[in-house]
Amino acid sequence: MNSLNNLQHFLADDQLNKQQILALITLAIDIKKQPEKYSHALAGKSVAMIFEKPSLRTHVSFDMGISKLGGHALYLGQQNGKLGERERVSDYAKNLSCYADAIVARVFENSAIEGLAQHASVPVLNALCDLYHPCQALADFVTLAENFSDLSQVKLAYVGDANNVSNSLMLMAATLGVDFTLVCPPAHGPGGDMLTKAQALAKNTGSAFTFTTDINAIGQQDAIYTDTWVSMGDEDLSKKAAILAAFADYQVNHELMAKAGASIVMHCQPAHLEEEITTELFDSEMSVVFQSAENRMWAQNAVLVTLLGD
Repeated sequence: MNSLNNLQHFLADDQLNKQQILALITLAIDIKKQPEKYSHALAGKSVAMIFEKPSLRTHVSFDMGISKLGGHALYLGQQNGKLGERERVSDYAKNLSCYADAIVARVFENSAIEGLAQHASVPVLNALCDLYHPCQALADFVTLAENFSDLSQVKLAYVGDANNVSNSLMLMAATLGVDFTLVCPPAHGPGGDMLTKAQALAKNTGSAFTFTTDINAIGQQDAIYTDTWVSMGDEDLSKKAAILAAFADYQVNHELMAKAGASIVMHCQPAHLEEEITTELFDSEMSVVFQSAENRMWAQNAVLVTLLGD
């Protein structure tokens, strides 16, 4: 646990080093195997949960996970509006720090997460923003660690629209030294800053990082990951037809799994079945989507125990 002693917040994947991520994965798996051992880890602790965006898995996994650790969670929903509009982010952070032992925030913009962390006197956890989804990525690497005996040898590919999930996955993979392939349609790849970060991290750890727009260049993979092509809040019907046409060749299905030699398929949910992934594959024995969904709770609990546990 020594590698985690200096962890103050959980904001972005590239703010963690390899030893910290591996320690969190190990701790998450131990909490999952022995939940009773940690049932009082957050006794007397309260966590404020800010949700600018609606949620199923994030809300439930944090709320029930905190309860399993003996802590108390308070949900602050959309009725408070967007951070920074009703009152300054700095004031929000300072007020919550008077009452809560930690702040979990699922927000639209990364600047809100950074503002909370800057002004809060308690740990802040990024439960999703426009640039990162580190809780999801950590849960996914817990899942990979459970499915493969040597995480360092895993080859992971993400196919589809570059977004906060793919950003976190490629940054965490590069930090861990895991080979990662990002396959996106033209004009739907990652931002230049994210690409540069991932390439630099991969070079440092000696892992292979590949970005391509050619689905036929996916190569050999152990796991393939996908996410919705139409993000939450962007369901504009006039644009959807064009998006579906542009992404048609990037659907993850049994044929692509066989071509890559992949044994498991991953998805952060909610899934738009028959768009980015076929129903048949999503419901198949190759799918670990619900294992990852469960691991959201254990991974987040590992972060909370690290930040708040005695």
